[in-house]
Amino acid sequence: MRHGDKINNLGRKKAHREALMSNMASQLIMHKRIVTTHAKAKALRTYIEPLITKTKKVESKEQIMHNHRIVFSYLQDKTAVKELFTEIAPKVASRPGGYTRIIKLGIRHGDNAERAMIELVDYNEIYGKGVAAAAEPAKKTRRSGGAKKKSAATEVAPAAETEQPTSEESTASE
Repeated sequence: MRHGDKINNLGRKKAHREALMSNMASQLIMHKRIVTTHAKAKALRTYIEPLITKTKKVESKEQIMHNHRIVFSYLQDKTAVKELFTEIAPKVASRPGGYTRIIKLGIRHGDNAERAMIELVDYNEIYGKGVAAAAEPAKKTRRSGGAKKKSAATEVAPAAETEQPTSEESTASE
């Protein structure tokens, strides 16, 4: 019975599955997008998003080195870890999550497997805003202070109405 077992084993033993995820994550970091089956893409998303989250800015040097070592234990690839921390981390610094996108590509003719492309969201110029999105700070999601904003907006609105000339005044001046 597999009650409550949410991991997709992908028809592999644990060591084979970990090696597969490590290699696919390294290739995704290096190439920014890869084509694979839909099931593997969904499994890879749950594997790589926590690793990208670990690249967020931390205060101390010890925490930075600790995060490097944790990510290296998952990826086992120095160049991928370096690229993740130097190139990808600054681009996703303002993003609160959802670093990857899965796009379905149809079926594979050989075995009828459903193919999908998984890519890093900030590296697609067609769907995303590209480099401009990385410069924007993260949006605040807290709702406090709403009454202050409403009162400030009502004070500004009547002042704006008095400054605009009416249509009668504009025709009289012509």
